[in-house]
Amino acid sequence: MDRYIALVHRDPKKRVYGIMFPDFPGCVSAADTFDGAIAAGTEALALHVDLMRADRDPIPKPRDLEEIQAAGEDWIDWKGATVTTIPLVRVAGKAVRINVTLDEGLVKEIDAASDNRSGFLAEAAMGRLASLYGQRPPKRKGRVRA
Repeated sequence: MDRYIALVHRDPKKRVYGIMFPDFPGCVSAADTFDGAIAAGTEALALHVDLMRADRDPIPKPRDLEEIQAAGEDWIDWKGATVTTIPLVRVAGKAVRINVTLDEGLVKEIDAASDNRSGFLAEAAMGRLASLYGQRPPKRKGRVRA
């Protein structure tokens, strides 16, 4: 899974965290917390790349921190930034039917937590994939009941 450098800035006046990607000018997001900015950034990156693919634009290869800094791009705001990496979670957008075997008790718990079994399992899988790379997954709205 590709990982891209992201810069997170905290605006102390508005108490908001913004996130941007040097490899994707214009791909930005924001949230009320640092973790929220990471989740929003993960989602923004995936959506941005999906749109680039739809437009048949080339997807840049991830640059490492030294390459980005050496490029000297003056639009990148390094002041006060926290540098992190965000995984590019590829979601093709096309649903594929599969047969899955789960413990009956687990299925009951999933049904109690969600109106949509497939959506719940997809969200859990995305969360696990993101956690394998040390990032929190994007939260999907309207899928899981608390």
